[in-house]
Amino acid sequence: MKRILLGTLLALPFAISSLPSQVSAAEIIIRPNVHQVAVVRRPVIARFQRRLIPAHWETVRRGHRWVKVRVPARYANVRV
Repeated sequence: MKRILLGTLLALPFAISSLPSQVSAAEIIIRPNVHQVAVVRRPVIARFQRRLIPAHWETVRRGHRWVKVRVPARYANVRV
C-alpha cells in the first residue's frame, strides 16, 4: 500500500507539468503567410509642354541675376 501511495505522489508532479498551460502556448511557432499580394504599379507618364522662357540667368559680381530680354528667349520642355 505504501508503494502505491509513494508511486502516485512521485507521478503527480509529472502529470501536472504535462497539462497545457499559457506558457506552453508561447512555444508554438506560426509560419507567416507564404502568399503575398502582388502590387501592380503603373508607370508614370511624364507630360511635357513646350513653353517660351523669355529670360535667362546672368552671372554678376554678387551672384546670379534673372534678366528678362527678348533676344535670347528660348523654348523649353516644362513638366505639366
